[in-house]
Formats: sequence, C-alpha cells, structure tokens
Amino acid sequence: MFISNAYAQAAADPLGLGGNLTSFLPLILMFVVMYFLMIRPQQKRAKEQKAMMDALAKGDEVVTAGGILGKVAKVGDVYVTLEVSAGNEMVVQKASITTLLPKGTLKAL
Repeated sequence: MFISNAYAQAAADPLGLGGNLTSFLPLILMFVVMYFLMIRPQQKRAKEQKAMMDALAKGDEVVTAGGILGKVAKVGDVYVTLEVSAGNEMVVQKASITTLLPKGTLKAL
C-alpha cells in the first residue's frame, strides 16, 4: 500500500555505449578545438623563438622585450651583449630578445 513498484528500464542499446559516447562527445570536441586554436599555435611560436635564439650571431640587429634596439656584439649561452649606440654596450638575457630585425634597420632609424 505505501510501497510503490519499481520497474527496470528497457535498454535500447544492449552494450550501453550509445548514451555514454553522446554525453562525452561535446567534451571531446571542445578539447580538439582548444588544441587547434590555442595549444598548437603556441607550440609553433615557441619553436620559432627557440630557432631564432639558436641562430643569433654577432652583427644581428634585435629588439628586446623592453623595447631596446641594438646590434649583437657578443653571444653567450645565457646572455647576449648588445651595442645600443657607439661605444655603449649592455648585457641582456638571451630569452629577452623578441625580434630579429633586417640588416640596416638601425641605420634607418
């Protein structure tokens, strides 16, 4: 009288995979889209930045993260010596160099 009957549901999918896959499909698609829009381009930029750092040589004209323009006078493992004007040199970390400028850019400024 006070207890109601409980009936089992009839399974539409005998393996039970259809319901689980469709519930996780938006989550999987979100991770795939995030990979192609965020992670992959960031890895590509990091690879290009590392290649530029490895290719730095004496005489290259560069811009640092602080906006300082200079010509590379000496390259070390971690530090780079920049000639910012005639006779003035400063030592910066190699990782702070953001852009490699075309030759002759500093003379045009």
